[in-house]
Amino acid sequence: MNLSLFIGVSQNMAPDLNSAKKLFIFLGKSVFALLEAMVFALIPKPRKDVAGEIVLVTGAGSGLGRLLALSFAHLGSVLVLWDISKEGNEETCKMAREAGATRVYAYTCDCSRREEVYRVADQVKKEVGDVSILINNAGIVTGKNFLDCPDELMEKSFDVNFKAHLWTYKAFLPAMIASNHGHLVCISSLAGLIGANGLADYCASKFAAFGFAESVFVETFVRKQTGIKTTIVCPFLIKTGMFEGCTTGCPTLLPILEPEYAVRKIVDAILQEKLYLYIPRFLYFMMFLKSFMPLKAALLLTEYLGGFTLMDGFLGHKKQD
Repeated sequence: MNLSLFIGVSQNMAPDLNSAKKLFIFLGKSVFALLEAMVFALIPKPRKDVAGEIVLVTGAGSGLGRLLALSFAHLGSVLVLWDISKEGNEETCKMAREAGATRVYAYTCDCSRREEVYRVADQVKKEVGDVSILINNAGIVTGKNFLDCPDELMEKSFDVNFKAHLWTYKAFLPAMIASNHGHLVCISSLAGLIGANGLADYCASKFAAFGFAESVFVETFVRKQTGIKTTIVCPFLIKTGMFEGCTTGCPTLLPILEPEYAVRKIVDAILQEKLYLYIPRFLYFMMFLKSFMPLKAALLLTEYLGGFTLMDGFLGHKKQD
């Protein structure tokens, strides 16, 4: 065979061999990942120990944030409580101490203000230490149709429900990266997965929070910072008073959640280091259907579940999470 022809054939074969090698490696790793997922589906993943971990909860002065703080108090964590309401936050602080927490720190912080987040974060780092579990829970809801919602309220929704996540990550993620240890928790919503009638600004802010948390997770994965975990939580309505007056058309499949149940599921997901948590479980099936259902069928299902009218009786409450 002509030497130049042999060299040419060899060079042409090299990319094919590399492609085949990559394909086999991908298939092998994928099979292993599927088997691992099946094992953990049958045998729950061991829960990690969070005793001594510094846990920061935003919106800790009431509702879901308060219950999350109390759960971590029972687990022996060091608690850092942030809320815009000094009175509510101090009440949570008192309850956490009664629940057994020995180190609890309450800070009044308006998470919608970037400069305030950075200022209070610096104070936390000096007085408590580096936060290792960050739970972005604070949220507000306007409950108005898009054209009826004042601009300042829409901006406030984004400031609290989404932008606060940017500032807290900027403040606390560098220390997690330095130690390759930490856990980032985003409390998003079903409204961060599916557009809802009467919740345009809320949905937009929760979609943004979901996408941001998922993107940072991908960044840490690409950089092989395997010690930094992420959990993104998407619940249906929870009885914290934030969505007072809202209803569901099908309480069997899509019930309004009891706060204690939601918190138990969220804490379990954090301790098992799950990336996604949708509650109730029917939401997983909903998202599966959304990926292929014809539009008319999807709209009919939404109507059946009461998705078009869930905000009709919305009252809200004076003190939001």
